[in-house]
Amino acid sequence: MGKGGGCMPSKNKPPENISSPQNTPLSHTQLPIPSISIITDSAAVEEKSKKKLKIFIVFYSMYRHVEILAKKIKKGVDSVEGIEGILYRVPEILSPEILSQMNVPSDKDDEIPIISVEKLVEADGFLFGFPTRYGCMAAQMKAFFDSTGGLWRDQKLAGVPAGIFVSTGTQGGGQETTAWTAITQLAHHGMLYVPIGYTFGSGMFDNDSIRGGSPYGAGVISGDGTREPTQTELSLAEYQGKYMALFVKRYSY
Repeated sequence: MGKGGGCMPSKNKPPENISSPQNTPLSHTQLPIPSISIITDSAAVEEKSKKKLKIFIVFYSMYRHVEILAKKIKKGVDSVEGIEGILYRVPEILSPEILSQMNVPSDKDDEIPIISVEKLVEADGFLFGFPTRYGCMAAQMKAFFDSTGGLWRDQKLAGVPAGIFVSTGTQGGGQETTAWTAITQLAHHGMLYVPIGYTFGSGMFDNDSIRGGSPYGAGVISGDGTREPTQTELSLAEYQGKYMALFVKRYSY
């Protein structure tokens, strides 16, 4: 196996039966998550069930749009029993002087800590959030992923479920490309990418208003940095948190 190889499924275990997609939009409460069983020993399952599973919501936010989504996502994660969402920022790589020239707000939530690379191994699942830069993730988030080479070498994050949420300046500014170009980071680590598809239901089919978000994950359109997220964008973020939490819970048990 070459570099970056992920985990190989057992040849002795047949694949789970996954139902085919429905033709109609799903309601917010219907979550078509495949039944994945990793632990078969009943004692191990009971022991693991006593532990609260952790989903790390790791993000970079310049004008606070991604941060707002992250907090909504945490609310969705925390709504699932036995799952806890934990917010983390990635380190800033621009100087205070440059950020000031870019009119970046300085009143970030100081209660959200900056994550270290070593901390990542403690997560049972991830939701990574970041703004776009020409259709790809911002340099701050890319720099953080670039610093995880040691974890990649030993495949410490292989098999961990992960999702993505984004912010873009315009409707055509990368709501989808920012997410799918980031999947390469997850793939090299062997993480399991979990998109939301169209499971959000009617909110994904609404063409009457401007909104962020896509089958790849929640999203917000920031405009010139002053646009506030809409209720639909916030609801989709909260839904993604709940969706991921239910996936991680079933996957882990």
